[in-house]
Amino acid sequence: MSTDPKPAAARAVVAHKVLNNNVVITVDAGGTERVLMGRGLGFQLKPDDILDPVKVEKTFILDDGAEGDRERQILTDVPYAVIEAVSRAVDEAERALGHQLGRRLTIAVIDHIQYVFERLEQGIRIPTTSMPELRVLHPQEFAAATRMASSIESALNKPLPDEEAVFLTMHLLNATRDEPNGTAALLFRRVQHVVATVESGLGVELDLESADYARFILHVQFLLQRLVERTMLASGDTSFFEFAKHSYPRSHAIALDVKAYVREATGSELTDEELLYVIVHVERLRTQIARGANPDPVVT
Repeated sequence: MSTDPKPAAARAVVAHKVLNNNVVITVDAGGTERVLMGRGLGFQLKPDDILDPVKVEKTFILDDGAEGDRERQILTDVPYAVIEAVSRAVDEAERALGHQLGRRLTIAVIDHIQYVFERLEQGIRIPTTSMPELRVLHPQEFAAATRMASSIESALNKPLPDEEAVFLTMHLLNATRDEPNGTAALLFRRVQHVVATVESGLGVELDLESADYARFILHVQFLLQRLVERTMLASGDTSFFEFAKHSYPRSHAIALDVKAYVREATGSELTDEELLYVIVHVERLRTQIARGANPDPVVT
């Protein structure tokens, strides 16, 4: 699905099909169907009528086949206020991130936001994981997603659950990276599993605001990415690993639990070099926790 940065009414001003009062399909000189949107654009309009270019706010090209039919149905059924609010929020995110996000993202968010509002009206809240790791790993996308949610709420005067920032962040990540849909979500689920494994081993919840936590999360993400890309760290020198294994037995045991999870989840084995860095990060977290439980005495 491609998109034009500006309305195409000057190139395709004759209505071909009126989906509703606000969405009209035209056919350009090359025979390509274009969707034009604008408040009141299709009101009392008939096929072959001339469009009012001043009313055109958005224009883009739908996918072919079943996917295009689904997108066309969404634009027909969803209230234009929601379409308008989401489109504006996506435009703001594009400016903030300096990246074209595409109409596929816009329609996916339109469909989801409408679904959320319908469920909320029925008293149903969709459970969503909070994924605090997103703030650490991708602060720009998370901030842009949070602003998107706030913009949509403000435009529609309807509150959204706080967790919607997670959904929007995942979509922004998939839209700004050359990855299959769902790749980012899978990665973060695995990161969360590793964090849960470490928290269980340490018997505490980790401090999301600490620098050591941020370093650990980044390391886990890169570790998992290296597994996918088959570029795991490896070294013939095992002396540092043996030192860490014997010096930090508790952190080593937790690292072995992480290794077991990674094996189960990915079918890959962590090298001793990778395991060494897991031990080091876990030990740093363990030391930070112990220091917080037993702060240095105040000298007076």
